[in-house]
Amino acid sequence: MNNIAYEIYNLGNVKLLSGEILLSAKLAYKTYGSLNSDKSNVIVLPTFYTGTHNRNEGFFGTNRAINPEKHFIISINLFGNGLSTSPSNAEIVQKGSKFPTISLFDNIACQYKLLTEHLNISKIALVAGWSMAGCQSYQWAAQYPDMVNAILPFCASAKTSKHNFVFLEGVKAALCADPAWNNGDYTSPPVRGLKAFGRVYAGWAFSQTFFREQKYKNLGFQNVEELLVDWENDHVKNWDANNLLTKLLTWQKGDISIGKQYNGNFIEALKNIKAKTIIIPCSNDLYFPPEDNEFEAKHIKNAELRTYNSVWGHCVANPGNDKGFETALDQAVNDLLAVSYTHLTLPTNREV
Repeated sequence: MNNIAYEIYNLGNVKLLSGEILLSAKLAYKTYGSLNSDKSNVIVLPTFYTGTHNRNEGFFGTNRAINPEKHFIISINLFGNGLSTSPSNAEIVQKGSKFPTISLFDNIACQYKLLTEHLNISKIALVAGWSMAGCQSYQWAAQYPDMVNAILPFCASAKTSKHNFVFLEGVKAALCADPAWNNGDYTSPPVRGLKAFGRVYAGWAFSQTFFREQKYKNLGFQNVEELLVDWENDHVKNWDANNLLTKLLTWQKGDISIGKQYNGNFIEALKNIKAKTIIIPCSNDLYFPPEDNEFEAKHIKNAELRTYNSVWGHCVANPGNDKGFETALDQAVNDLLAVSYTHLTLPTNREV
């Protein structure tokens, strides 16, 4: 493993899809393993909503399909997660409530610059990820279809559904109802709002059957209240409120067809994905139901849908929760990487 905590790539000022400028933009990332001679072993792992590169380490290892002894793994932190440029660490004029709106399109455009201009990489064997990281895998394949050989989104979607949007409105409202939030101009963390955010979030992260069958005891909780308090504490201790809201807005606006490339034509964006694709939804995921993925699989040329049945819901993919899912994930990685590598041409730069 790379013992360096993480590295920073300075992007300078970045024009965003919204037309705003993100000042002194930085991407935090970490690499594992070594690049082979023909640079064909690159695997990109973006981060998920409440994750950093450290959490991605649960998806690979020397005994896993994604293996740092075989692959060059690049784990890239999402804007807004506190390591890459975020409301909590931005230039003073964009700090806190003044932070601009950032899309997944913007994230991937900057990740593309990291790979091509800084790491001198022109082809990606696989982009994989859970939840919002999986959404980025779709975005990569649609935005740069000639660069990505395969994608593996799990518990994710290519476009945020209206139902998912409404769920996110609920957790946002819970946080913002705390007077201490003060429209994002707080001087100390809005603790009550962060606790409420975590408590509401927990009800959607697992399925109804998970609670009915008391599966939370598998996580060491004796009752539901203990689980809820744990979710409260996690959000209070680990997350800045404006950072959470920035990423939440990015999630809500998730749509691989935004921008000049597809002009909102979602089906065209799906059809333009050239990457070999395996999509793994969870049968009981309350954020990303399999029905959304069924539609995607119909329109992506080389897509296969592998629905995984589990009471764990969205959190089935959290490393350690469901060994069966881990096995299914590794099988999908092996199947995608077994496909003979086709030479991929470097796409031309596209303006936001």
